Amino acid sequence: MDVRRWRRALPPVFAIAGVLLIWQASCAAFGIPAWLLPDPWSIALYMAEEAELLFGHVAFTLGLALRGMLLGVAAGVICAVLFHLLPAVRAAFSPLLVASQNIPLIALGPLLMIWFGVGILPKLILLVLVCFFPVAWSMLAGLGQSEPQLREYLAMIGASRVQAFFRLELPASLPYFFAGLKLTATYSFLTAMVAEWLGSGRGIGYFLVLQYKGFKTTGVFASIFCIVACSLALYGLAVLAESRVLGRLRMGGNRAKGGGRA
Repeated sequence: MDVRRWRRALPPVFAIAGVLLIWQASCAAFGIPAWLLPDPWSIALYMAEEAELLFGHVAFTLGLALRGMLLGVAAGVICAVLFHLLPAVRAAFSPLLVASQNIPLIALGPLLMIWFGVGILPKLILLVLVCFFPVAWSMLAGLGQSEPQLREYLAMIGASRVQAFFRLELPASLPYFFAGLKLTATYSFLTAMVAEWLGSGRGIGYFLVLQYKGFKTTGVFASIFCIVACSLALYGLAVLAESRVLGRLRMGGNRAKGGGRA
């Protein structure tokens, strides 16, 4: 067990616990009514009582978010590689991609429903449009960050463009890829929740709207807690994948250097 990781985790845990304690004490001290601001303990009791219902809605949204994120990441990687290998394509289409990120979701969502109906397809399209951009732009920046000396060395030994890409440029872009992936992981669940507002009978976004329209403040806060927890969980998975993949690359690089010295 890594003691340093525990030490890094303790400050945010204490900070969150402190905020919850102050929140609980303030609600009790000032007699704040539950319809205005429920205390954390009441929210926790509500979540325990409605655990099965909340789990069903969260599972639906999480499945939608994961599918959209996987498709968005794949589209982002393909886009980054094409833009890197074909500068003319990058010059032609990059302004359009940047412009696509400035279209409000509240305007784009209804249009997708008009064009593709109210099923799963418009929600996935919305997720892909939101999730692919951080990966594409971050990885594209990373593909251009390989060391010029190594690039010249590969050219001197007769490496082809494809070989230089897979041996040098692609590994150099991985830290940038994971930076974009962490942003995408955060956006995916929130975007899936927004997509459910456009038309759905399940999901935590749908449940949140029901609680809001019914003036059930405790249910609204329970939904928010679920959304935050799932977004953090997806972010944590992206961080874990980053540490595993980059850790293995560093180990491989160190072994190669050790073999070269021997």
